[in-house]
Amino acid sequence: MARKGVNMRVGSIFIPVTDLDRAVAWYQEHLQVNIIDRWEEGIGFYFPEGPTQFALIQVEGEPSTEFPMTKERKNVYFNFLTSDIEALQVKLRSHGVKTTELHDFGGMLCFDAYDLDGNVLSFVNEPTDSPYHSERIRKKQSEVIL
Repeated sequence: MARKGVNMRVGSIFIPVTDLDRAVAWYQEHLQVNIIDRWEEGIGFYFPEGPTQFALIQVEGEPSTEFPMTKERKNVYFNFLTSDIEALQVKLRSHGVKTTELHDFGGMLCFDAYDLDGNVLSFVNEPTDSPYHSERIRKKQSEVIL
């Protein structure tokens, strides 16, 4: 018998920005996202593929998409999966977007890019042998609980 429960998934990610109109143009150009809706403080987007949505939210002060792990290290709240991480990095750099070098974490490649507010956007690939690969997760989701 498969485990039954409440059906959940990540619905939206919220990114703080200081100039909503400039940020909208930047995200549309660099991430190829499409607008869902706009409201007074924000604007929602969807990707051409994938179910997760995200929104840009107008804020006052310094926005951040990171949290401190230690005094010297920070971590992002979310990352974006991409099927061709090298091509994405080249494309972003060719458009003048500041990025880090590619890093290999046990077969998973990643890099960070910075939006107009300096928000860190982390991009990762999804190697098939990773325990986090979507096919492996789907298999775990369908496993039988005794």
